[in-house]
Amino acid sequence: MSFSRTLLMILIAAACTLATRAIPFLVFGGNKEIPHWVRYLGMALPPAVIALLVVYCVKGVNWLAFPNGIPELISIAVVAVLHLWKRNNLLSIGAGTVLYMVLVQAVFI
Repeated sequence: MSFSRTLLMILIAAACTLATRAIPFLVFGGNKEIPHWVRYLGMALPPAVIALLVVYCVKGVNWLAFPNGIPELISIAVVAVLHLWKRNNLLSIGAGTVLYMVLVQAVFI
């Protein structure tokens, strides 16, 4: 790939990133009131995305073969408890991921 083509791809990616960051401020910035549907999406989408991630993570689990399913269920429970307790997405997802990795690589070998 040529240098000019690489540079063009980087510039396009930078312009798209800048646009996605600036457009909300241009549309909803200043003293404009945020529309109801945008506030609704802000409340409804995060739990929907988390539910989608959980379904995606357990879609390939063979629930009938040992120990499949046990590390996943333990990790999901820890994520749920941590999130209900601390209300911190980064903490709950990060701790659940680390716990899952420890379980599948050291405990349920």
